[in-house]
Amino acid sequence: MTIDRGTLRWNGWGPVKQENPLPGDAPQWGWIEETLGVSRLPSTPAVMLHDIRLPHCRLTDAQLGRLREIVGENQLRTDDYERAFHARGKSYHDLLYVRAGKLDMAPDAVVYPRSADEVLAVVKLCADEEIALIPYGGGSSVVGGINAISKSLGGAILTLDTTLLTRIIQIDKVSMTARIEAGIYGPQLEEQLQTHGVTLGHYPQSFNYSTLGGWIAARGAGQQSNRYGKAEKWLVSAKLATPKGFWTTEATPASAAGPNLNQLVAGSEGTLGVIVEATVKIHDLPERKDYRGYLFKTFAAGVEAARRINHAEIPVAMVRLSDAPETYFFQTFSSSSSGGLKSKLQRAYLKMKGFDEAPCLMLIGHEGPKDTVIWAQEQTEEICKRQGALALGTGPGKRWYHGRFDSPAVRDPMMDRGIGIDTLETSTRWSNITKLHDKVVDAIDTAMAANMPEQHARGIVMAHVSHSYPDGASLYFTFIFPRQLDREVEQWQAIKRAASDAILMNGGTISHHHGVGADHVPWLAEEKGEIGMALLKATKREMDPKGVMNPGKVLG
Repeated sequence: MTIDRGTLRWNGWGPVKQENPLPGDAPQWGWIEETLGVSRLPSTPAVMLHDIRLPHCRLTDAQLGRLREIVGENQLRTDDYERAFHARGKSYHDLLYVRAGKLDMAPDAVVYPRSADEVLAVVKLCADEEIALIPYGGGSSVVGGINAISKSLGGAILTLDTTLLTRIIQIDKVSMTARIEAGIYGPQLEEQLQTHGVTLGHYPQSFNYSTLGGWIAARGAGQQSNRYGKAEKWLVSAKLATPKGFWTTEATPASAAGPNLNQLVAGSEGTLGVIVEATVKIHDLPERKDYRGYLFKTFAAGVEAARRINHAEIPVAMVRLSDAPETYFFQTFSSSSSGGLKSKLQRAYLKMKGFDEAPCLMLIGHEGPKDTVIWAQEQTEEICKRQGALALGTGPGKRWYHGRFDSPAVRDPMMDRGIGIDTLETSTRWSNITKLHDKVVDAIDTAMAANMPEQHARGIVMAHVSHSYPDGASLYFTFIFPRQLDREVEQWQAIKRAASDAILMNGGTISHHHGVGADHVPWLAEEKGEIGMALLKATKREMDPKGVMNPGKVLG
């Protein structure tokens, strides 16, 4: 069974009935207020759906009738809830509009196809009628990737929700591949695979509310990508419904028959067609998992340890290094719970060891056969200690693993109290990691300082390395700030623009795993170059000559 849309928040993250991680009497609020330098945190609740007026449906009766013939009466939705739910993704930028009730770009209708053939029929109808078609999986995009943008001013918009395409069609344990429909959610996918003793191993932070097709479309990365790979690594083959018919990419383990077209599908973000199924690489369930923490005196020392671990080709599942502000923020934020690093005894111990200034926390995870995990853990610990690290044992790793999908739920109560919180990510070479980190932190800090609601207000910016490779690693930034309630979007745009400019000016990519969507379009041409952009645009024209597939994304 897929997730019932009615149980999820249309204007926030997760289930409607989930427990509030930051209730009004939470001790963290005082610390947040003091840290952000604001006189008080205002009440800024979201607008209720019944107070919102959605745009008039621009689909004709004839078009709606044809859609009903394809998917059936119950699978075509035109009610306010479905249209609002599918209007935008889950970025901070999106939620500024959604929570304010500004749903001018809501789809005119939503369809829930139950088969690849139904998807293809819907795609062809939209091409014939020149209706903008927005492929939608879990809706967790944070770059405007599934926003309901029309093909032309005043044009009709249809969102195609894939979440009834949930079958695992075949598991090949000889080749260690699985063929799976693209609308399946992460938990459902892993539950079914693990009954057969195998796993995909792709666990992004959005795991509970994102789908296989979405992971591929955005070139997503799971938290254990060092072991299992990003989406473009574990994708074997994909089947797409396009305006020109079904397209299935090559499925051989290797080929010299021209460029591998799977790499066009991974990262296409619904602009070439709708991914209806995929063949992916799978792995035996790990016999053992080991996650533990290390403290470094400096971010640079932690980066050097991560580089050495990668260059030693030690089979790690994850190497995650927080900078000093992130280490301080999350340990202070959770200090009310037992086992936090902020207890007096722990502070005294860290001071004695020389880690009381601005330590940086690294979490290292290992998964696989027992003997391999034991050996790999010993090797990584030796490298960390050579770089001056303090081993913290498995406690920090277990706490992170237990709550690794919980962070997005904190944003809703923060937005209810006038606080903005957003993320962005990039990657670069090892030789450039610390420089890029410092430049982007400085750019965000400067932009936040120039866009504050009060004289003494300030923001927080923090970062971590979360995915690493032989030649470099990703950097993931989180920034928290008091909102300028009279110019919220402009405030966000100023910060986003400053950070994105700093990324490209200092050797980073505009996105490591979130994708391009609509938000990163202004920076893509500079990264790809004139010839690269011409190739991408030519592919788009050939696959989607009328431009109906997810307009406004990737190529603008």
